Amino acid sequence: MSRIVGIDLGTTNSLVAYVDEKTGLPRVIPDRDGRTLLPSIVSFASEGVLVGAAARRQLVRRPDTTVYSVKRLMGRGYEDVKDELCYFPFKVLPCEGIVKIQVRDREVTPPEVSAIVLKSLKERAEANFGEPIEKAVITVPAYFNDSQRQATKDAGRIAGLDVVRIVNEPTAASLAYGLQKIREGVIAVYDLGGGTFDISILAIENGVFEVLAVNGDSAQTAPVRPRTWLEIAVFAPLCLTLRASRCRAGPGRWRPPPAG
Repeated sequence: MSRIVGIDLGTTNSLVAYVDEKTGLPRVIPDRDGRTLLPSIVSFASEGVLVGAAARRQLVRRPDTTVYSVKRLMGRGYEDVKDELCYFPFKVLPCEGIVKIQVRDREVTPPEVSAIVLKSLKERAEANFGEPIEKAVITVPAYFNDSQRQATKDAGRIAGLDVVRIVNEPTAASLAYGLQKIREGVIAVYDLGGGTFDISILAIENGVFEVLAVNGDSAQTAPVRPRTWLEIAVFAPLCLTLRASRCRAGPGRWRPPPAG
C-alpha cells in the first residue's frame, strides 16, 4: 500500500505531514533547513520558477510576476473576484468561467500555480521518506464550493498527486486533536489563518463529523480590528449554535451545507 501524506494548502503558508506509525500522531515534515512552513508564493523569475521563501523575496523586486494568495482565486470566475483584484499587483484576466494570471509572456491558471506549491511539498516528502509519493489528502475551507474543491484536485493532479480525499479544514483540526473520540457533541473550530478568519460549527456522532454552519471573514486582507474580534469570537458562536439547533428541529427549517 502506497504512503498517503496530508497537505494543508494554505492562503499564506502550506505544509505536508504524515501520521507516525509508532505513535499514531501527526508529524509535519520540515525542509532541509528545518522549516515546516512553505510560503504559498510562486515567482516566475527570468532565471526560472521560484517557490516558497525564495519567491517571497521577490515580492518587492518583482511584484507583477510573483503570485501569492492564489487560493482566493481557485475555482472562481472573474465576476466573483473582481472586487478583490485591487489587492494583487499581478494581472488577473477573465477566461471562460475561470480566471488566468498573466506573468511575463504566459498565462497560468490558479490550479497551475497551486500545483507548483504542491509539487514542492511532494518533493519534500519524497526526500524525507526516500520513496515516491503519489497520494495525498488535501484540506480546504469548509465554505469551499464544488468548483473550488475540484480546482484543488486539479492542482494535485498537475503536481503528480492522486488526491484521494478533500477534507474540510475544521474537520482536519478536530481529528488532529483527537476529538473524533468524543461520542457525541457540538464543536466550535476557529481558523485564524494568514488570510482568513472564520469559525465552523461541527456536530460529531460516533466519530463522524458534520459541518453545521460556517461564518467569518474569508478575505481578511488587513489586521483584524478589535471590534471584529469581538463580533466573531463572542457573537458568532451563539448565533451559529442557534442556527444549528434550528436545523435539528425538523425539515425545511434550515439546511446545513454539505460536509466534504
